[in-house]
Amino acid sequence: MYIVINGGGKVAAYLAKTMLDSGHRVAVIEKRAAVAEKLAAELPKDALIIVGDGCDAQFQEDAGASRADIFISATGDDDDNLVACQLVKVAFGVPRVLARVNSPKNERIFNALGIEAIFSTSIISRMIEEEATIGDIRTLLALRRGKMAIVEIELPVDRCVVCNKEVSALNLPDDCVLMAIIRGDDDVITVRGDTRLQPGDTVIAFTNVERERALRKALIGE
Repeated sequence: MYIVINGGGKVAAYLAKTMLDSGHRVAVIEKRAAVAEKLAAELPKDALIIVGDGCDAQFQEDAGASRADIFISATGDDDDNLVACQLVKVAFGVPRVLARVNSPKNERIFNALGIEAIFSTSIISRMIEEEATIGDIRTLLALRRGKMAIVEIELPVDRCVVCNKEVSALNLPDDCVLMAIIRGDDDVITVRGDTRLQPGDTVIAFTNVERERALRKALIGE
């Protein structure tokens, strides 16, 4: 994926390095020349560093926002993050826009405008990686402390390893609880011990974030 990050502080630098280490292409926009120079020295050489204001469409364009899969505004100023995210959505139609939110009172405003408001840097990294590499498992709600999450997993139609088995007989990881099943268009089933999963079911689970991959493997077999 191609990811544009607004901001060059510790949070943005961490995100940039994490995404680069995962094999993604990254551009960073930072308006402080000294900070941008430091980033250029610390990040891998394939990172694109733009010196400029991430709230300016010209610098967003220079960073390649028009072809970005994800835009993240990770400055320490919520107002700047909001402006940058709104601008990139309107000017470039970036499909996914995330923002670091420093004040909890601003979370509702970001979400109302279609911007994914995240408090934890580690959650931002994990959300991006899940969308990029897992596919079958998508975080619906990352709880604020970042340790637990509600996720959905779609069971395969063919060769389903857990289908027609009772939930109580499944070998699920610790700290993972199946909550509900969405079957068909609108049939929602509360999970009990004797509930049997069927091909194509969408399973809603409550899990420790460190167990998500293990949960996917237990349910999908990959």
